[in-house]
Amino acid sequence: MIKKILLSTLLIILLIGAFLAWAIFGSGTSFSGKKYELYIPTGANFDEVLSTLDRDHVLKNASVFKWLAGRMEIPQKLKAGKYEIESGTSILQLTRMLHNGRQTPVNMVITKLRTKEDFARFAGKQLECDSAAILSYLDNTDSLKKYGLDSNTALTAVIPNTYTMYWNTTAPRLYKRLYGESQKFWTNERKQKASKLGLSETQVYTLASILEEETNKYDEMPTMASVYINRLRKGMRLSADPTVKYALRNFSIKRITFNHINSVAESPFNTYRHEGLPPGPICIPSQKTIDATLDALSTGYLFFCAKPDFSGYHNFTGDEQEHFKNAKAYQRALDSLMIK
Repeated sequence: MIKKILLSTLLIILLIGAFLAWAIFGSGTSFSGKKYELYIPTGANFDEVLSTLDRDHVLKNASVFKWLAGRMEIPQKLKAGKYEIESGTSILQLTRMLHNGRQTPVNMVITKLRTKEDFARFAGKQLECDSAAILSYLDNTDSLKKYGLDSNTALTAVIPNTYTMYWNTTAPRLYKRLYGESQKFWTNERKQKASKLGLSETQVYTLASILEEETNKYDEMPTMASVYINRLRKGMRLSADPTVKYALRNFSIKRITFNHINSVAESPFNTYRHEGLPPGPICIPSQKTIDATLDALSTGYLFFCAKPDFSGYHNFTGDEQEHFKNAKAYQRALDSLMIK
């Protein structure tokens, strides 16, 4: 009798052991699809994580996960972040992932964006810190002071590229990372080119942002850059249409009129009314555009106008009367096109 009881007990223990081994080491996921992304916000507790996993039907056996997590002290040492759980992941693998804080990095691909608000919305969709927190940082001159920048020039620290970082990166850490990468971009060679043009790195970036909005023809950007640099040297106003669009926050305008110019006469970004470069960039220019700006040619050009063949290229001249003729030819072609 005793022998039977011992055998039965041993069998039960073996069965429990086999179940635990299967539950811990076998596939522990129950969701459909190849992966599930678990987001643990900063300050979240373990019960909230359990609730999320239960709501999304992620685990086959939440009780075993809770038991093993408790043994590994995960509730007390929970680390915020984004965790990618692949289908078939075991409970042991999941608990180890959370215990070690082994987050899945976010690849932030930064391309052309026009305003700080645009950048804040873009980054806020990919990181835990929302757009309001990011914009608040970009508008905080006291925070930017240590980088030698202000709320107008804040975006000059953003060089388009792919940045790998963690989902729970804060706004200050995000900006610190971007600024650090921008310093790597500004090599001695690029700094020397800027110096030869008589421009600072921030000024080159700002000028490049105007070129980015003026044309997508990289082969003529060095020529276009020479026009603006010549105007700066002569104390002429840049009279750049894209700066008026930026001041208006209306980037769909096809032709800038006197009404547009006068409606934002007081804006420091209106280069028809204010001399010199605008106080900051009007978009995030590509690395290629920045380099094209640094390669500005030495010319006598002071004016340019789009060619009437709508090729996207421009006619350049140093003569104002010739420029007026070019402008009239383009306007006639544009009027004709709009009528058609």
